[in-house]
Formats: sequence, structure tokens, C-alpha cells
Amino acid sequence: MVMGVEQVAMVLGRTIHLYGASRLEFLADTAWLRHEACHVKQYQQYGMMGFLRRYLYECARKGYYHNRLEIAARMAETDPLVLEGIEII
Repeated sequence: MVMGVEQVAMVLGRTIHLYGASRLEFLADTAWLRHEACHVKQYQQYGMMGFLRRYLYECARKGYYHNRLEIAARMAETDPLVLEGIEII
């Protein structure tokens, strides 16, 4: 509702939580899948608290769209290599 979209995904650690979208819809959208996979890798890189601290700081300082973690995730939407090492179960 806050973001003005009906389908939202949120990553917590290694898990992608979906709202308003089915698993099949999410998996069929390659760009969206890559975007969220990038966030999974960011969690792996920074750890849970490190990621959340950076993410919230960036949002407070620059807003959602200019958050460097979101910028990286948007760039990953066209990168087929971002899915390497990501297990989808």
C-alpha cells in the first residue's frame, strides 16, 4: 500500500516473502526474481543486522529509490549471473 503496488516481495535473510503475488507469478518474472536474489546476496555479504542497518540508513538518508542497495538490485534485474549460488525451493 505504501509503495503504491499490489505485488511486493521482501527479503529477510535467505527467505523471500511475497505479498499479493503467488510463487508461480514471482518465479515467472525473471527481473523480479533477480532483484530479490540480489537482496539475498546482500544479506549473505553483510549479515542480517548489517544489511538491515545499511538498508534503513540508506532509506532514511536518500529514500527508497536512491538507496544504494536498491540501485544494485535494480541493476541485477538484467544480470543472469546474479542467480548463481541461489537455491530456489
